[in-house]
Amino acid sequence: MPDYAYVAIDPKGREKTGRLVAASDDAARAKLTERNFYVVKMEAAHGAKSKPGKAPAGLFGPKKLSSKELTLFTRQLSSLAQVSPLEEALRLIGNQNEKPHVQQRIATVHGGVIEGQRLSEAMRREPKSFPPLYRAMIAAGESSGTLPDITERLADLLERQAELRGKLIGTLAYPAVLALVSIIVVALLMIAVVPKVVEQFDDVNQQLPLVTRIVIGISGFLADWWWAIAIVIGLAALIGWRALKEPRIKYRFDGFLLRLPFFGRLLRDLHAARLARTLSTMVASRLPIIEGLRLTTNTIHNSVLRQASEDMVEAIRGGGSLSTALKNAGVFPPMLVYMTSSGEASGQLDDMLARAAGYLEREFDNFSSTALSLLEPLIIVALGGLVALVILAILLPILQLQNLAGL
Repeated sequence: MPDYAYVAIDPKGREKTGRLVAASDDAARAKLTERNFYVVKMEAAHGAKSKPGKAPAGLFGPKKLSSKELTLFTRQLSSLAQVSPLEEALRLIGNQNEKPHVQQRIATVHGGVIEGQRLSEAMRREPKSFPPLYRAMIAAGESSGTLPDITERLADLLERQAELRGKLIGTLAYPAVLALVSIIVVALLMIAVVPKVVEQFDDVNQQLPLVTRIVIGISGFLADWWWAIAIVIGLAALIGWRALKEPRIKYRFDGFLLRLPFFGRLLRDLHAARLARTLSTMVASRLPIIEGLRLTTNTIHNSVLRQASEDMVEAIRGGGSLSTALKNAGVFPPMLVYMTSSGEASGQLDDMLARAAGYLEREFDNFSSTALSLLEPLIIVALGGLVALVILAILLPILQLQNLAGL
């Protein structure tokens, strides 16, 4: 590991110089911070060489904070910032966490605060762990002197987003897994079971039933050409993945997803709920809506929804209201537009947006639960039907032979 030379001030105010070995500059600062040293200067020692080995955190660079870790950090910060100085709160949060990469990320921010930087500026040292919108809200809280309140709102926002994300994954994952298992079961029946049974009918001079002939044909095709089917599916997936790199194709594909009867409704409701919750937090944090929307746009993966957000930014910059921009975007529920307009008229925009977010989140929960309750039996019935068809194709020739033997 690299060798670092440092100049620091110890707890008694005396200047200390020395060297220490650490995985990175951030880790070296973290070690000194744990000793309550104020880091004045830190640099790689002259002539020091890094020894080969594992990356300090992750294969492709320092490991960032996950969404769950960022939410926990924000909740802890909102609680401690109300009863202790910011430097002490950051030190306590870092010391309480047992994960090395989390300690390093927090230690980097802590070091910046000790050096005199504002919290939002110190977080710029870890841009992957603290997104631009997050830092902007922290900066707004620092400017208004309401940092504890802002961090509490941020923690609520992150928790709600994580909850919605988990529900979406749960709603889509179960039917997907069930459908995949169904396909595997049917494929195994057609490839492994049906050919064994068909061998028993090779010496029969009678014509097999139509259903049996169809199943045998499909089974033979799958057994002989399964490798070609796998190659075609793999190539199609690769071509599709490469095609989605093209913005024009991705825009059309994302628009197609939004028009799907079930999945599109889920995406639109989820995006509307997240946007309403985020806008409510931004307005309450005194963060300019244009700046907040601009930062939020970069986090939207669906290109159609991202373009709608960019159009909203331009419309508001041109003097339009938020409600008008939402309406003209054409992708948001009318209820969100109405409540936003009411909030602008009454001067309670943050409260009305929070209510709209709560309503949309409940709608998302209800719709996803209903959809899941319908999809599950449909997939089970489809699987049962396919299995029954294969069994019927096997039994019909047997019954036919029994009838002939009886005659």
